[in-house]
Amino acid sequence: QVQLVESGGGLVQPGGSLRLACTASGDTFRTYTMGWYRQAPGKQRELVAALTSRDSPNSIDSVKGRFTISRDNTKNTVYLQMNSLKPEDTAVYYCNSVPVNRLWAWGQGTQVTVSS
Repeated sequence: QVQLVESGGGLVQPGGSLRLACTASGDTFRTYTMGWYRQAPGKQRELVAALTSRDSPNSIDSVKGRFTISRDNTKNTVYLQMNSLKPEDTAVYYCNSVPVNRLWAWGQGTQVTVSS
């Protein structure tokens, strides 16, 4: 079973930046479209950004121009560079394939808090 480990979250002021990383075990990482999801308190988990195996990115409108997803297949790692952070970006961030692979266990996520 693929294990996912997210890191890089923290407390940042509005307008600040963070870079999240997610490392996956297993040797099929490179064949999957990978995505970053987030779940804010009291809300459903949502897909924020995705990157295909051919490096074609997509993201939701609210983060376009601020968040950039990338991957390093040699390290089985997907990244999310988050700039110009807003309080509404506060959430626990997770990675998984897109669509979600039910055989992959969700990681613990990494908390992002945007507050002054």
